[in-house]
Amino acid sequence: MQKIQKPDAEWREELSPEAYYVTRQKGTERAFTGEFWDHRATGIYRCVCCSTPLFASDTKFDAGCGWPSYFAPLNPENVREEADHSHGMVRTEILCNICDAHLGHVFPDGPPPTGLRYCINSLSLTFEAVDE
Repeated sequence: MQKIQKPDAEWREELSPEAYYVTRQKGTERAFTGEFWDHRATGIYRCVCCSTPLFASDTKFDAGCGWPSYFAPLNPENVREEADHSHGMVRTEILCNICDAHLGHVFPDGPPPTGLRYCINSLSLTFEAVDE
């Protein structure tokens, strides 16, 4: 697995200010405002920073939280978990394992078969449609 590392100035040049804030500064978009929270097309959700495939549409579900939610990553090796103690909470942060982009958080309140809810910022994703 080849890691992608770029100077901060290059990330700023390549990403929108909003995507930079979320992915490189560990920001969060407002609930129910992101492009993919209510998205229902068939395809693959990729990292906005490096195009790594992260989630498949068949693992997406409506968690009612206002962010795109998935019960499993497409390939577990493409995401990494880290402890997040920010904002007076203890959570598990999800990052792209290829470029270290902040994606969102994972919670143990998802549906079967995993019981997990990968709560991901739309700004950290792009979408590649797949013919059904």
